[in-house]
Amino acid sequence: MEHRLDNLRKENEVLDIFCNLVSIPSPSLKEEKVIEWILNFCGINGIEARLDDYGNVYINVPATDSSKEPIMLSSHMDVVGDDSPVNIYLDEEGFIHAEGRTLGADDKVGVACALKLAKDGVNGFLGQNGGLEITFTRDEETGMSGVEHVEFDKIKSKYILVCDADKLGQLQISGASYTNAKITVKGLKGGHSGIDIGDSSRLNAGKLIAELLAEFPQGAYYSDETGVITSCNLGAIVAGGIQNSVAAIVEKGIKTSDYITEIMKKTSTNIINTLGMASYSIRSASVAKENELKDLMKSIVDKFNEKYKGLAEARIEFEVHLLPFEKAEDNRIEKAHTRACETAGIKNDISSFHAGAETHIYCHNKNINGETFMPSLLGLADVYNMHSASEKVDYKTLLKGYEVIKNTFLEFNR
Repeated sequence: MEHRLDNLRKENEVLDIFCNLVSIPSPSLKEEKVIEWILNFCGINGIEARLDDYGNVYINVPATDSSKEPIMLSSHMDVVGDDSPVNIYLDEEGFIHAEGRTLGADDKVGVACALKLAKDGVNGFLGQNGGLEITFTRDEETGMSGVEHVEFDKIKSKYILVCDADKLGQLQISGASYTNAKITVKGLKGGHSGIDIGDSSRLNAGKLIAELLAEFPQGAYYSDETGVITSCNLGAIVAGGIQNSVAAIVEKGIKTSDYITEIMKKTSTNIINTLGMASYSIRSASVAKENELKDLMKSIVDKFNEKYKGLAEARIEFEVHLLPFEKAEDNRIEKAHTRACETAGIKNDISSFHAGAETHIYCHNKNINGETFMPSLLGLADVYNMHSASEKVDYKTLLKGYEVIKNTFLEFNR
């Protein structure tokens, strides 16, 4: 199969670029070798490229028609995995793997397609166009620090195609925020579970937080034709007499895969609990729907406090970790991508995704002209088992993906 992969690489330049890229390990914040390869590729092919102070790569392919708008592609250079050697192979079904480790198709599929498009651009194969900008970022997988250091005010493009989805034909036009909700319930009196149990003013915080959380929504809160838009998920509940049990685990250095069971072995049942805590994740691709959900949760807490006034009190706090990527009214990219996929003989899938990506950073920043960026998330190949040692990519979909991104660029400039 090694001989077959070599032949395929000779026939398909985008595949050869991809194989070169994934053969270079580039864990987050250790991307120097792949950056060197990219800059060398650009130098050999007459592609204008530069680095910023953080190590992000910027590529510019000048316009051939100044009356048209430029467009930007963005991909990240880091991968999940370490810096051990990467030995790739092609299996009989047409999937490319790396022996015993992550392949790094996320996001070197995007980097490969962008580099190939840049080369086609400088060679005059992209017709009359408004120019192509490309940004390759560092550290997407662990902190998105690369995109946060992007020199937004030097970018001319308003539209950005973030080539980082995992299925060919995907066009994701909104993405969810990430907010934590912290709930605390306190009983105002504690006591002994035997001596004081008859005192109706001594309420158990463990029981109370269970009652409160039963009123909160769980799962999908709001959906539309693009998928789940807003959701609420219970992450953890902690309540009761676990202090001695946790202290024993720490003191004895107990190692186990089931800490919950270990904690429960020595929990105290002879106290009327005075403290219960819970954490939730809220995700939403709509600010309005997220605020609606938060208001609902706050109203449930308010009703609880009214019911148990003088006996117990509850508090809810929200911590925003990632702002949402909201759907734009402008559907220019949707139309261009739909026509591009039709030309390539595939059907596109326009949807919302219920997670975070670099789109979320771009959409809250502005370009050199003061225009707010309009990003979309594209899939340019079928990637399976992403971030695992069994990660693989269907090479045929990668070839089709390049066709899609090139067609999208041409349609955008039509």
